[in-house]
Amino acid sequence: MEEMLFYDRMQFAFTITFHYLFPQLTMGLSLIIVYFKWKYLKTKDDQYNHATHFWMKIFALNFAMGVVTGIPMEFQFGTNWAKFSELTGGIIGQTLAMEGMFSFFLESSFLGIFLFGEKIIGHKWHFVTGLLIMIGSWASGYLIIATHSWMQNPVGYEILENGRFVLTNFKALFLNPWLWPSYLHNQAASLVTSSFVVAGIGAFYILSKKNVAFGRMFVKTGVIFGLISSIIVAVPTGDLLAKNVVKYQPVTFAAMEGIFHTEKKGSEIVLIGQPDVKDKKLDNKIAVPNILSFLTYGSWHEEIKGLDQFEEDLHPTNISGLYYAYHIMVGLGTIFIGLMTLALVQLFRKKLFETKWILWSLMFMMPFPYIANTTGWYTAELGRQPWLVYNLLRTSAGASPTVSSGNTLFTLLGFIGLYLLLGMLFLLLIGKIINKGPHNVELNSEKI
Repeated sequence: MEEMLFYDRMQFAFTITFHYLFPQLTMGLSLIIVYFKWKYLKTKDDQYNHATHFWMKIFALNFAMGVVTGIPMEFQFGTNWAKFSELTGGIIGQTLAMEGMFSFFLESSFLGIFLFGEKIIGHKWHFVTGLLIMIGSWASGYLIIATHSWMQNPVGYEILENGRFVLTNFKALFLNPWLWPSYLHNQAASLVTSSFVVAGIGAFYILSKKNVAFGRMFVKTGVIFGLISSIIVAVPTGDLLAKNVVKYQPVTFAAMEGIFHTEKKGSEIVLIGQPDVKDKKLDNKIAVPNILSFLTYGSWHEEIKGLDQFEEDLHPTNISGLYYAYHIMVGLGTIFIGLMTLALVQLFRKKLFETKWILWSLMFMMPFPYIANTTGWYTAELGRQPWLVYNLLRTSAGASPTVSSGNTLFTLLGFIGLYLLLGMLFLLLIGKIINKGPHNVELNSEKI
């Protein structure tokens, strides 16, 4: 059973990790595309319209890859996690169905019109079409996060005699206190990814002295959106989400922060340290006293419960993985704020486009928001373990008893091979779009 559960979790972790590489770009990029189209309507500068079409090509390719890689996850609910689907389908089935019927179809229906229908519908309706695509994209994220939030903090439900969950309060599902901080945090993080991609490609154009005018436009846009979204990820959304963890999952918070023993006179915040789960301590730690208590409760000496206050069978099953995932996410988020702040200062000084070390940094930092988003999801998922539905349904009780570990491992290897090929094809196509660049018309630098 343990071997079967391990491969079930590994397969879902791999497929969802690869899948989420694409929606995290499309959700944030849809907003930036709408911004470029709005700027065109406002200024009548054709360069903004060329930028709109350029990024829409990248959006469309990401969207297609997201669809292809998302379908296997839906099937895994019925194969590897059939018992989970049977017991909770009355609740999560509603939000997932709404995501497919409303959000996905809204997004996909207008995508073709936006790509090919500008001359037919005109620029104003073209903008409206782009706006509808963005709404569909963000609504899709909302409904997925609503499903995830119910698993983290179940509300508005009743458990029948046969063990099945049924929804008794539809309103409570969408007013879940876990939902809005998680959703806004996720969307801001998606915008961070998109901003770094836009700024990074712009930096590439400037450094390679190719499409320089567009490069300046992209860098400026990416830096402004990137700084705003990076700050929002930290405050208020990250802060609110962390306080939710303290309130609803205190044992998870203790594991995230590496608090093995309760500190009576205030908890320190650990900057660097390696968890030793066996001996229940942090090795080689660098910490600042009392800061964690202040950030959590607004009091320097407030007590935060450590792992020693909870039964061991309630501890997260992978404390080390949870600790590192959380600290990688927070560390990268801090770096993002610092880099974008420096870039914005140079932008105001009108020296950004000549500051090569910042341009190189923006270009090479493009993959790191993907890492931060992925470790953010790992933090949420590893933190909930050993539960599928927190405090109500254990992960071991949700796996399919009839799917063998051998079958799961075989299909996992198949997914790895297939996704490797898809990933290589995706990078090749993206490379061609970037190499071709936007329409080769010089942009008046005074308008940037």
